[in-house]
Amino acid sequence: MTLDDYNGFCASLPSTTHVVQWGGAHVWKVGGKVFAIGGWNDGDGLFVTFKCSEMAYDILKEQPGLRPAPYLASRGMKWIQRQTGESMDADALKDYLRESYRLIVQKLPKAARKELGL
Repeated sequence: MTLDDYNGFCASLPSTTHVVQWGGAHVWKVGGKVFAIGGWNDGDGLFVTFKCSEMAYDILKEQPGLRPAPYLASRGMKWIQRQTGESMDADALKDYLRESYRLIVQKLPKAARKELGL
């Protein structure tokens, strides 16, 4: 997945916003809450970080090319960083990004969801 593919996919989800922050990371939010972070590792490849369920986290953290997300997972949050497509191709990554988006939307207050049309 390229940066353009990542940004295009995240932009296709309803009521999302995009900001470049934290040293050039492409951060996608819904209702002001982060659901995906895309960035580079020394200019090599695109790393994508996303929220997941506890069960998915337990499985994914052991797969090649994936790891607990730096900073987030160390604070007990269930976030995975995809470093390579070795265990997760672009289609699977899109599925996990959709699920991350859904998990964040689900936690938004009812009034915020209504305001966003979600």
